[in-house]
Amino acid sequence: MYPEHIVSPMRSELTELGFSELKTPDEVDNVLSKKGTILLVINSVCGCAAGNARPGVKNAIKQGNCPEYLATVFAGVDKEAVAKAREYLLPFPPSSPCIALFKNGELVHMIERHHIEGRNPNDISENLVAAFNEFCT
Repeated sequence: MYPEHIVSPMRSELTELGFSELKTPDEVDNVLSKKGTILLVINSVCGCAAGNARPGVKNAIKQGNCPEYLATVFAGVDKEAVAKAREYLLPFPPSSPCIALFKNGELVHMIERHHIEGRNPNDISENLVAAFNEFCT
């Protein structure tokens, strides 16, 4: 578990954009069972989250067709919430960071860590915007 003073600035990068923090399994269930479109970011302290994932997500949600709900859980901090979120991400293996798009409770798009590492934020943003245009209209 990482100390809160270390992860707080990383959390706020998403919460300041309107992401709801999910810290318990019940919160994860409540959000991911909603009708509509939901973007879920499994956040992380790693460099690819800081340099690629979060900036890519920030740029993507500024585009036109944004998901109705934005949510995040933090790997290495909110263990039970992350474990519950990963149940919704099956059959994909555990990955952090990762970015998932749900529509009416169904996982419709997934960006795993290996799709984030070595890619720049614009690549991630373009990937997400394409998914938003397909599923969030």
